[in-house]
Amino acid sequence: MIIHHGKNNLVAKDFETSFSAQEKLYSVVVTENTVEIHLFWTGKGTCCIPSQGTYGPLISAISVTPKFTPSVSNALPSDNNNTGLIVGLVLSVTVFCALLVLFIWWRKKLKDKMKDNEELRGLVTMSNIFSYGELRTATNDFDPKNKLGEGGYGVVYKGKLGSDGRDVAVKQLSLTSKQGKREFIAEIETISTVLHRNLVKLYGCCIKGSKRLLVYEYMEKNSLDQTLFGNIDLVLDWPTRFAICIGTAKGLAYLHEESRVKIVHRDSNILLDADFNPKISDFGLAKLYDDKKTHISTRVAGTIGYLAPEYALRGHLTEKVDVFSFGVVALEILTGRQNTNPRLPTEEIYLLDWVCVN
Repeated sequence: MIIHHGKNNLVAKDFETSFSAQEKLYSVVVTENTVEIHLFWTGKGTCCIPSQGTYGPLISAISVTPKFTPSVSNALPSDNNNTGLIVGLVLSVTVFCALLVLFIWWRKKLKDKMKDNEELRGLVTMSNIFSYGELRTATNDFDPKNKLGEGGYGVVYKGKLGSDGRDVAVKQLSLTSKQGKREFIAEIETISTVLHRNLVKLYGCCIKGSKRLLVYEYMEKNSLDQTLFGNIDLVLDWPTRFAICIGTAKGLAYLHEESRVKIVHRDSNILLDADFNPKISDFGLAKLYDDKKTHISTRVAGTIGYLAPEYALRGHLTEKVDVFSFGVVALEILTGRQNTNPRLPTEEIYLLDWVCVN
């Protein structure tokens, strides 16, 4: 028997099995990934003739055992290995699908945001565009403690802008409002062109998906209604009441006659700043109209008790609707009585009826 590895590396020659009938170990360094063991007769004689009945294999077994851990196992994969492989493939596919869905969602949100910003930036008169995150931070995530009030179109929160520390009023339009994106942008464009000392100033807006927000200047004394009837410790003197009436009238006159676009306010919302200067607010309830169309088909909007009869009954809208509402507010300021007070006797419940009788 001859044992060699590689091409010319001989390990054993003329190996006589009869003299080595026991385990024989050879250490071989494999350099070319091949070990060859040749078992054949080399022409030499034999020294022993076996007895009858003792013939059998001269070599019962030959094994090659590495002294290192093979990089590839010759054993078949076990069931555990198959299970691990399947689990790994399933997890890989799941993660890939999740990342793909997340990427598609992110791209869609990015496109929607870019589209919203393009529409808003198209309004050349627009003061500022706020991010939703910025307004969430300003209002402390719309904390109920910062709630200033709630109207037919949404809730108003007090906020503080992180950029310059200004106090602002953030109007979060309700999702139940039927106001679409185009209507919202049209409202913004209208409000941003209307500038007067007796009108609440619009600082900017925000669109995030279905969310619509407007950012106004903050009015320290809140609403005229709360000042007149909500604070029993505060009594307005006559000069202040007179100034409120004059300022409100000037604001309405600007909306009706001096503004580039005519606006019928058709509500009674009047806010007061720190010096009790009146400013008309809540243009979300306002509606543009032109001189040739004074009868509108949309629903009647405004505060009950301040609506002119022709508007409340027939929906006939002109600037005279605001004049009627202003007259009701003026009577409240003069008399110190609310438009409607069910706690009074029947003949005194409605302010207009009481004034007519007296």
